[in-house]
Amino acid sequence: MSSCAIPERRDVEWRVRVGDDVRSSIEALFASQKTLEDVVRWGLGMNPIQLVKDVVVQDEYTHDVVMQHPSGVWLVYDTT
Repeated sequence: MSSCAIPERRDVEWRVRVGDDVRSSIEALFASQKTLEDVVRWGLGMNPIQLVKDVVVQDEYTHDVVMQHPSGVWLVYDTT
């Protein structure tokens, strides 16, 4: 089974104001995630488990994967 690699360059668009501790936590999380498998495994390792909440189809090649961070911030991974 092959995994879908996340591009090395990741632009984070902050659409909500968060504290420095939350920002640092999310940035460290993103740095540790190289594939969508990493994203799903992270969610499964949380207590309570964080599942993919939605997949938004943009077109036949591009999808947004939506998950919630324990801080309450919604994370949207743009995949191609």
